[in-house]
Amino acid sequence: MTHFNQADTSRIIEMAWEDRTPFEAIEQLYGLTEPELVRFMRSNIAKGSFKTWRERHSGRKTKHLKLRSPDIMRSHCKTQYKQR
Repeated sequence: MTHFNQADTSRIIEMAWEDRTPFEAIEQLYGLTEPELVRFMRSNIAKGSFKTWRERHSGRKTKHLKLRSPDIMRSHCKTQYKQR
């Protein structure tokens, strides 16, 4: 598995936690397939956080482009990021 700098590691973890960011987007940007991302998350976040992440995202339709509704056009909720 490729080693990422701290900024990339942080961004990958952030994208993995986002409900609307599909695994395919992470693969396209960082080259991590879903199984590789699972291993990456296991080694880069706390054990309890990993367990919570897996339960939350396992089978989630919005994390897979093929399962996701075509009505979803953005990668995050409109209210996810605060106005600056």
